[in-house]
Amino acid sequence: MRRLLFAALLALPRLEAQTPAPAASTAPAANAPASPEAVMLERIFTEALARGTAYENLRALTSRYPGRLAGSKALEGAVTWSQKQLTALGLDRVSTQEVMVPHWERGSRESVRLLPATGPAINLAALALGNSIGTPPAGITAEVIEVKSLAEVEALGRDKISGKIVFFNRPMDPAIVLPGRAYGAAGDQRGRGPITAAKYGAIGALTRSLTHALNNLPHTGATTFLPEGPNIPACALSTVAADRLSAALAADPKIRVELKSHASRYPDALSHNVIGEIRGSEFPDHIMVVGGHLDSWDVAPGAHDDGSGVVQAMEVLRLFKTLGIKPRHTLRAVLFTNEENGLRGATTYADLARKAGEKHILALESDNGGFQPRGFELASSQFDAIARAARWTKLFEPYGLPLLVAGRGGADVAPLYLLGATTGEILPDSQRYFDIHHTTADNLEQVNPRELHLGAGALASLIWLIDTQGL
Repeated sequence: MRRLLFAALLALPRLEAQTPAPAASTAPAANAPASPEAVMLERIFTEALARGTAYENLRALTSRYPGRLAGSKALEGAVTWSQKQLTALGLDRVSTQEVMVPHWERGSRESVRLLPATGPAINLAALALGNSIGTPPAGITAEVIEVKSLAEVEALGRDKISGKIVFFNRPMDPAIVLPGRAYGAAGDQRGRGPITAAKYGAIGALTRSLTHALNNLPHTGATTFLPEGPNIPACALSTVAADRLSAALAADPKIRVELKSHASRYPDALSHNVIGEIRGSEFPDHIMVVGGHLDSWDVAPGAHDDGSGVVQAMEVLRLFKTLGIKPRHTLRAVLFTNEENGLRGATTYADLARKAGEKHILALESDNGGFQPRGFELASSQFDAIARAARWTKLFEPYGLPLLVAGRGGADVAPLYLLGATTGEILPDSQRYFDIHHTTADNLEQVNPRELHLGAGALASLIWLIDTQGL
């Protein structure tokens, strides 16, 4: 899951969203029969909960194709698998888009060891950061300097940084209620920390895993790679390992760390976005997207991140087909490639849409895990999407979906906001999401079937409302 926006996307021309005007609000009288909208939402949720296929699809995806990192055989196996699943739904069109993606491999197991002045070396649980370079075969050994921010590195300067391993140890802020926002606030030290340290002569970087959990489970994730350099080896430490290193440095600021990483970068590889489509009956040239990303980290089965989003997007189309709902606007499930370490799938999709003159009126994403859904995030560059969607709050109350939050949604749909679409995402209860995010523990057993299916029903319901009544 990312919340990245590239500045270059701002240069894209903006298209006007052509969504029907909002329908008049009609509050039902007490004891009145259920509205047609309430009846339809009940049908959608009943089908999703009683006969949903998302969980079994997730079982197949994660068991057959774990570790779906860009450039891997597992990712391309997942591309073929998802094409077959979408084709079996009897959609109007199933297609792929070619995308050239970064190809990074971890290699053999990385090693980070604390070297006390006396006594044996102490292993620190670690994972190399995606896109980082490896060490020489013998590794690197150096003193460590602990910092809490990129600004602190810049303030220390080359005299104090050069030749050392920089250790970024700022925790995710526990006072921020929504963990995704705490993750974003702390993420600069993983995303840009290593290249910042390299600029001042550091020979390696360590970062504290981005999680509130205190355990010995390291979390990987992407860091920035500069083709022109400088780049240095970089690993994430588990939170227990980070605390242990911090305590060791407090006791002995001259203590050294040995770092070995075997990561390598290769030429870009061919991958694909996968698209399933139900053509609109009235406005076929106006497109609604529901999506997730097919790729996952190499160490992760990728059940919550983002297998859940993939199977929920597929399930939305199944719900429309099974219930005989004919959308007025064209409905697409887009399974994006390379969200984790490049966003090439999202940028390629948006670029092709712009070049083709496609009009996207809506783009929703599921990339916060398959937990109990609580509401939606929505934004539009043309109007106040939250104010307009508020008229449906009562319809979602029986399903525990009270939240409406202003925001553009996840990274894969963000480029479509710049093309005029209303964008957003489903908001699950994500308090446990970053306990397993980007780790070996992100497996099927962490996903509750009913919560997953509720999320699919919620996405389908919001899309149906926007399709029939507009925003």
